[in-house]
Amino acid sequence: MIDTPNELKDFIVKILEDKNAQNITVLKLGNEVPLATYMIFASGRSTKNITAIAEHIVYELKHTAQWPASAEGLNNSDWILLDAGDVILHIFHPEAREKFKLEELWSKKK
Repeated sequence: MIDTPNELKDFIVKILEDKNAQNITVLKLGNEVPLATYMIFASGRSTKNITAIAEHIVYELKHTAQWPASAEGLNNSDWILLDAGDVILHIFHPEAREKFKLEELWSKKK
């Protein structure tokens, strides 16, 4: 059972590692950002790969952890956003990750 934002973050990072996601970065958000406790960024090798990773994480959160989660951008997207409440996950195609530079934006907000 997942009881804390830190356990949720660790659960998601473990799945990302098991599914060979690349360049995993975890950003702890400050108290001034009530959106979530953690934001995770990762890359996949292709749109199919990032979709498969995201679908697997949603499945594991719902069925193994009994944790609600939703994903946006699952249909052939180069950027998928997964909202698990205390943790927000962005899975990018490498070119989209470089283009949007969300990590830089959020790291300046902390």
